[in-house]
Amino acid sequence: MPKMNSIGHSIVRTDAVAKVTGVALYPGDLIMDNMAHMKILFARRPHARIRSIDTSKAEQAPGVIAVFTSKDVPVNEYGLIINDQPVLCGPPPSPLPGLAATPPPSPVGTARQERGEGSGVGGEVVRFVGDQVAVVIAETEKQAAHALELIEVDYEDLAIVTDPREAMRDGAPQLHPQYPNNILNHYRIRKGDVDSAWSKCDVIVEGEYHTPAQEHAYLQPEAGLAYLDAEGRVTVQVAGQWTHEDQMQIAHALDLPKEQIRVIYPAIGGAFGGREDMSVQIVLALAAWRLHQRGIDRPVKIVWSREESMIGHHKRHPMILKCKWGARQDGKLLAAEVRVISDAGAYAYTSTKVQGNATLMCTGAYEIPNVKVDTYSVYTNNIPNGAFRGFGSPQGLYAAEMQMAKLAQALGMDPVEIRMKNVLREGSILSVGTPLPKGVSLPQVIERCALESGWTRSATGWQRPSRASGRDPHKKYGIGFACGFKNVGFSFGFPERCTARIELRGKTEVEEAIVYHAGADVGQGAHTVIIQMAAEALDVPIDKVRLVASDTATSGDSGSASASRLTFMAGNSIKGAAELARQRWKDEERPAVAEYTWFPPKTTPFDPQTGQSEPNFAYGYVAETVEVEVDTETGHVRVLRVWVADDVGRAINPKLVQGQIEGAIVQAQGYAIIENFQQKDGKVLTPYLSNYLIPTVLDVPQEVHSILIEQPDPLGPWGGRGMAEMPYLPFAPAVCAAVQDAIGIWLDEFPLTPDRVLKTIKQKKRS
Repeated sequence: MPKMNSIGHSIVRTDAVAKVTGVALYPGDLIMDNMAHMKILFARRPHARIRSIDTSKAEQAPGVIAVFTSKDVPVNEYGLIINDQPVLCGPPPSPLPGLAATPPPSPVGTARQERGEGSGVGGEVVRFVGDQVAVVIAETEKQAAHALELIEVDYEDLAIVTDPREAMRDGAPQLHPQYPNNILNHYRIRKGDVDSAWSKCDVIVEGEYHTPAQEHAYLQPEAGLAYLDAEGRVTVQVAGQWTHEDQMQIAHALDLPKEQIRVIYPAIGGAFGGREDMSVQIVLALAAWRLHQRGIDRPVKIVWSREESMIGHHKRHPMILKCKWGARQDGKLLAAEVRVISDAGAYAYTSTKVQGNATLMCTGAYEIPNVKVDTYSVYTNNIPNGAFRGFGSPQGLYAAEMQMAKLAQALGMDPVEIRMKNVLREGSILSVGTPLPKGVSLPQVIERCALESGWTRSATGWQRPSRASGRDPHKKYGIGFACGFKNVGFSFGFPERCTARIELRGKTEVEEAIVYHAGADVGQGAHTVIIQMAAEALDVPIDKVRLVASDTATSGDSGSASASRLTFMAGNSIKGAAELARQRWKDEERPAVAEYTWFPPKTTPFDPQTGQSEPNFAYGYVAETVEVEVDTETGHVRVLRVWVADDVGRAINPKLVQGQIEGAIVQAQGYAIIENFQQKDGKVLTPYLSNYLIPTVLDVPQEVHSILIEQPDPLGPWGGRGMAEMPYLPFAPAVCAAVQDAIGIWLDEFPLTPDRVLKTIKQKKRS
């Protein structure tokens, strides 16, 4: 028989019909018999010590089944990287192991590499407005909400610090005693001799850039349902990004073996990194488990409001990036010095990993012989910041690409020309002293994007396209260019892996292939792609493949749906499991069952002194051209056209790839122009979608040209690379370069809201 060709085709998503007809169930849709409802009491103050909590009135309120506080949590701590956050805040502090000056990395009993055991979180202190204080379980949601108002909490307000620069200074309020000056982490890179390189530079450009917080604004706010299943396991159905990590964090907080915890993901209404951290998972499990101990076996459900979601989950890290770059007259980069301060917020979440990406990306997609980088993650009383599409790369690349655009202007060079002179190529040495993995395609990606968006190339170099024009003299037009690269998979020494299990059923031929995989489909179409890859690996029709997904009871650990890794990692695990299953089928095993865990090449952490490392095992590459219209009377920036070139290695499902590109561009446009998340004194001023504006259909670019480049990655399944984050990365600097091209003004801070742009225009006119 001819081999089936299941990849490379835009098959319809396997969940499409269920989602458009409303059959698909999201966590907020779940209903079980005799279900109770839960509400959470948030601290709603940025820094305070809890002297006492009185729940007696709430416990007597109509319909209330139970009220739980910190005293009901066996191990009152959790965290993705470090256990620095209480599950529930309240006195007296839960008994914890002693403080450690620097919590040691420990994978024991966790799914993460860097979780410090017993960090002594101090449960009596709340550190941001979204810290959770108590949970109420009642017959109805309304009754639970009413009972929350009856809980009496005596707070002693403490001094707050919300500017990370102020937080680093002596005398600032200390949020976590084991981190002096509130510095969670410091990375450094030292390559070459930056100090002596400045004298050799013909042009030096300096700049300070500020990137904002951003709300994930996923369609489905946090929700879930918890109960004890038929085997007595505490079961939580919730939206997340890593079932086994959720399982481990719940097990740790409840002090239960992980086998007694089950996590299932129903349909997930978006994530973008915002569901990596805990929100309702632990407290849901706590409620169902404690009720069971009281002889009450009832499912417990919670659904957050949009306001609760806004204050209760993390945001994108705001960063301050101070840069000094130098180049020769011919455009060759000689030196780069960068200092980055990242606002971690109240708890660590994934700040150190985000900081790692920013550390690597803040010198851009370029080979620079002399580099000095210092980056800091700093605790403040703001909402915690964590994973968000790009994971530190958008912030780092924003500063790098703005520096390149300014250098091009200072040298009188074309922006594509200067990038082609310096861009990373096969064998290029990164700032961390090691080469990129094989399969580098940045020159081809830049060239393709530039040519398709109107640049021309001749023997004398590159020439940018002419600006658009219009009849309205108040409307100016400009074009900007930017590029970048993004890691695929977990980085800096994390023991990356992914497991798949395949079962082949039938007598003489395969009648059904069941794939067990924990990978989360957060809306990107991952489960469709998993089925396509399994059909290809098994050489069976797609309609014979059935996926059992996202359940810790049926699948091994697949890792997270993040870091552009899921297609890459899942594909390799499925290929391995398929090969073993097919061999067992040939050996007459019926059913033929095989499990396989794929391990990519190891990565290494930054050297503490030099930053030397092998940070990632694979990358994706991207370049973008953006054309804008700027209304100089109103300050409105309108994106007209975007050209996006992505090396995806191999497009497993081209339409899904195109959808990811277009979605990333719209989300990046929100980040760059529209979304303006505001906090003051640790309190959120924009807790609703009525005052935190996100792009609508009327805001999207007139045209998005998705340019798929397929240069196979040597390690990727069928050559595929992860790509969902790539289109996001260069958008903000490309827009800012286009705005400068239009009005002659550099804006080193965004979002480019009308008031900010108009104020800058007026300041220029006065100067």
